[in-house]
Amino acid sequence: MISFQEQEKIFHLQGNTYSYILCVKDGMLMHMYWGKKLPSADIGCLFALHGEGASFDSAFSRAPMEVFTQEKGYYGQRAINLVNPAGDDLLSLRYKGHRIFAGKKALTGLPSSYIEDETEAETLEIDLRDAFTGVVVTLSYTVFRDFDVLARSMVILNKGDAPLTLTDAQTAVHLPRAEYEIIHLKGAWARERHMQRIPMTQGNFSIKSRRGASGHENNPFIALVSPSTTEFSGDVFAMTHVYSGSFSASVEVGIDSAPTMMMGLCSDVFSWKLEPGCSFQAPEALLTYAPDGLNGLSHRMHPFIRKRICRGVWRDRPRPVLINNWEATYFDFTADKLFDIAKRGADIGCELFVMDDGWFGKRNTDNCSLGDWVVNEEKLPGGLKALADRITSLGIMMGLWVEPEMFSPDSDLYRAHPDWCLHVEGRERTQARQQLILDLSRKEVQDYIIGSISAVLRSASISYVKWDMNRNMMEGFSAALPAERKMETQHRYMLGLYRVLSEITSAFPEVLFESCSGGGGRFDCGILCYMPQTWTSDDTDASERVRIQYGTSLIYPASSMGAHVSAVPNHQTGRTTPFHTRCNVAMGGNFGFELDLNKLSPEDLACAKQAVDTVKKLRAVMQQGEYSRLIDPAKQNGRSAWQYTHQNQVVVCIYQDYNVPNMSIWYVKLTGLEESAVYEDREHGIRTTGAALMNIGLPCGLAHQDHESWVYCFEKL
Repeated sequence: MISFQEQEKIFHLQGNTYSYILCVKDGMLMHMYWGKKLPSADIGCLFALHGEGASFDSAFSRAPMEVFTQEKGYYGQRAINLVNPAGDDLLSLRYKGHRIFAGKKALTGLPSSYIEDETEAETLEIDLRDAFTGVVVTLSYTVFRDFDVLARSMVILNKGDAPLTLTDAQTAVHLPRAEYEIIHLKGAWARERHMQRIPMTQGNFSIKSRRGASGHENNPFIALVSPSTTEFSGDVFAMTHVYSGSFSASVEVGIDSAPTMMMGLCSDVFSWKLEPGCSFQAPEALLTYAPDGLNGLSHRMHPFIRKRICRGVWRDRPRPVLINNWEATYFDFTADKLFDIAKRGADIGCELFVMDDGWFGKRNTDNCSLGDWVVNEEKLPGGLKALADRITSLGIMMGLWVEPEMFSPDSDLYRAHPDWCLHVEGRERTQARQQLILDLSRKEVQDYIIGSISAVLRSASISYVKWDMNRNMMEGFSAALPAERKMETQHRYMLGLYRVLSEITSAFPEVLFESCSGGGGRFDCGILCYMPQTWTSDDTDASERVRIQYGTSLIYPASSMGAHVSAVPNHQTGRTTPFHTRCNVAMGGNFGFELDLNKLSPEDLACAKQAVDTVKKLRAVMQQGEYSRLIDPAKQNGRSAWQYTHQNQVVVCIYQDYNVPNMSIWYVKLTGLEESAVYEDREHGIRTTGAALMNIGLPCGLAHQDHESWVYCFEKL
């Protein structure tokens, strides 16, 4: 998978469908190629003139360096920026050696992709050194045997005798001159990850988060595609980040009209003092090339995230159908009311009851008690154990909501430790949602969270935890750090959070953890390393969720998306949608209910039970199958469709947002079927060939109301 041509000093990294080629020239590491897989033949002659040519500008402005730094007239964006004691940021990295070995190393302090056996991957490490400062940068590249994703990371080691200041750490990749379009995922709270596609122009395009979380607004993902690229064809070059904090992603087009993609830490809120002998581990970036369109990108990323980002016993288990009490009761509940909701859920086949906010401290409103993780026995006599025993007696599991990274000014924890929040001495401590953020860069704060949450989980039979984080950083600085290290706070916070998550999830391996951040405000590969699913959005409106889940699916698999049926009028949009459509949309992720089943009409309750039965029958297909987008909701008059394929089963979900008068039958063409095979959907009376389903398509009936939906389930005979 990785070869080195000694004479020409060419590194050739080969996945199943891609090649990634580097070359050492005059001591400099150059990027030569990333694209369709090439044979391991002699290709050095094709690179002889690469990046050369007379120019008024320095050759460094044209050279496709693998690591861009401030050197010899390079004027573009830098991948590494280091300020030395002399006050300048010049850095001349030259090749010093390399290693190729089986397997993949874990990253120190950070989550990353992983392997289960050394034979399934090869890793290339390349050492680059700056003679003036003594800095050594080790670049790491891992090629996986079974997955067409390239994992890249780097370690920056100060081997000099003076401290340095690191202000930028980015993974960069140079692409050949061509026309491209940029795709990224844009949004806000309650409308996360809407797919955006714009022309690439000269100059710099960037997205970023300064929030201390990957954020609702921009997801840590960016791609370049050829203008003709569709869901089913065309070149896609994509990058994403295994990191959950502030980030930057960019595309810069230089004087040669050749773009450079970058992904890394957000320099607006980051610097790091690097003492002699100390190293800095940068987060991992995942690079994916697909020659077969946007679905091709998803078909590579989804199994990789399911199998080599997510981990633990719940990675491959069917995710339980749950009932959550939040929108049913908010803070107004008793143990009996919760039991009644859980019982009705158990009656229709739910497998997990989740008690949301309001069970601890004096938490009857959202302005107090965060951080006081002690059960409110006035609400829950006998504590969590008594309630959990009642719930599990129904034959279902018990789950719990927590928000451990926050605390309320009106809490025992804040009164005992007012210095434990992120803040700047002498300045106002800005509250959001009437809460402050605990300073997870401090070990004593990490230890408190580990101890208090572990005590809660040990106190009762808890099988699921929804881990929330409902606000972002404003004065994002630690009072415990000296002035010259204040800008390290956000990254140190993430290192602290990852330690907390690692300790707790390791101590409770049978618990299913779901991440939440005001909904989808921290939906990234970093958090998925500890929690295999994320609450996709606080917006549970079916119409909005189609668009949110459609965009999310570009990178993230259905098994990572929490998706629930909620009451109408919807609590976020005020919209009313049919109950069966709310169920059909929620089937696009890990299915559950966010309402009081006791208040449903008999017809809707019967529909809920049927939906639960359908989910149990199909969840192996929908959570582990190959996901393909068929119709983009932004392009076809509010219509959308997606498909799941797993072994001999095919599930197709179709949605029509708005009814259109005087319309004829319309068709949805399937994809990836065996042309000569026969497929049957007994419920709809359809029996035909794969060729017919892909070329004629499914005839969709005329809608008689807004927000209509259909689900087809085919078996290959």
